[in-house]
Amino acid sequence: MVRNVLGIRAETKNRWERRAPLAPGHVSQLVAAHGVRVLIEPSPLRVFPLEEYVAAGAEPARDLSECSVILGVKEIPVGALLAGRTYLYFAHVIKGQPENMPALARHLELGNTLVDYERVTDAQGRRLIFFSRHAGYAGAIDGLWALGQRLAGEGIHTPLSDVRRAFAYSNLDEALRHLTEIGNRIRRFGLPEGLAPLVLGVMGGGSVAQGVWEVISRLPLERVEPEELEELSADGDRPRNLVYAVTFRRPHRLARADGGFDPGELEAHPERYRSIMDRWLPHLTLLFNAVYWEPGQPRLVTREHLRALVAGGQPRLRVIADITCDVNGSIEATVRATDPGNPVFTYDPLTGEAPDGVEGRGVVILAVDNLPCELPAEATRHFGDQLVRFLPAVARCDWTAPLEGLDLPGEILRAVIVHRGELTPAYLHLEEPLARFGKAGGP
Repeated sequence: MVRNVLGIRAETKNRWERRAPLAPGHVSQLVAAHGVRVLIEPSPLRVFPLEEYVAAGAEPARDLSECSVILGVKEIPVGALLAGRTYLYFAHVIKGQPENMPALARHLELGNTLVDYERVTDAQGRRLIFFSRHAGYAGAIDGLWALGQRLAGEGIHTPLSDVRRAFAYSNLDEALRHLTEIGNRIRRFGLPEGLAPLVLGVMGGGSVAQGVWEVISRLPLERVEPEELEELSADGDRPRNLVYAVTFRRPHRLARADGGFDPGELEAHPERYRSIMDRWLPHLTLLFNAVYWEPGQPRLVTREHLRALVAGGQPRLRVIADITCDVNGSIEATVRATDPGNPVFTYDPLTGEAPDGVEGRGVVILAVDNLPCELPAEATRHFGDQLVRFLPAVARCDWTAPLEGLDLPGEILRAVIVHRGELTPAYLHLEEPLARFGKAGGP
């Protein structure tokens, strides 16, 4: 194990995961400008071929045991973790996610250091390394695909029936060009009378939501405010060659029992708030969820909300594209995560059943938990552009030093969840979910 040697692991989440933390151009920067050795595991799935990384200066490696620091993208299987190493990847543990407590416990057992990209932030707490805009791109494309398929299954044929899933386009530009063509057809020929007005809702205002808006703006879009929705849905004379879209900000999503809203109070006492999305859901055709959510916060779309919609017959709301994808989280109907090959299920709130596909009573749920993998080249380049500037310091660092002695930028220090096999002070709240895991039969 040698300092100044970084390893890039082969992603193993599923056959759809083709991203990498760095593109060949980033490797070239590290090798040529900073003298960092980069070892890379071969992968038949990675979007950039091994030959491009080798040409950039990386060294192929059957394993990464020589590396002190190992870079990945998604969760790493427990059995693949090496002892005494520093790992950088999306560990998905900061909310105490039960499914990832085994890996966290294993890092502790092996004496590892864990740096989670999700916690690399500036002094104001803003995330600096993310795939979120690409999650918005892919989630919006797949959401429109799901809507087109659901409507076609009902015998309602629209230009949206021709939308393909994000991974079926050669790149993002091709997808956006195709959606522009589809938007032009809607503008020229209109939508079926029984479907209009078609209303797209977006919950959230961050980079994920920005990605959604960039995609849906290729349609003939007219933006409206939530307070206009009731009148809009009742107006049969609205033009059928437009698609309507609305943003739901926090005061439109949550309120106290008395109807009030205070952002500071919501942060400190989320238990005082409840979702008011049931006011808007009857007027939407497709809802995109791009909201960060943590346990303890109110769920935004509950099973009761959907039960009330479906009890009256087929609701206007056909699809929820849960880009955030917290299982049993902000969208309570997200009962499981899916993958790009089988991305949707139809949730029946009257029975709780959720069969794969777009048919049946209820609302179609898109719940792919690694959406950016559908745009692997663009996502990898964008992510690496953000990450690479921190890596010379990461490679040089003596990770055997105590936490306070690590010579690292503050942005990276804030993301150290585990160091030398112990939770760091900022993440001691994870002791409780780790304890629950232990009681359930873990180490």
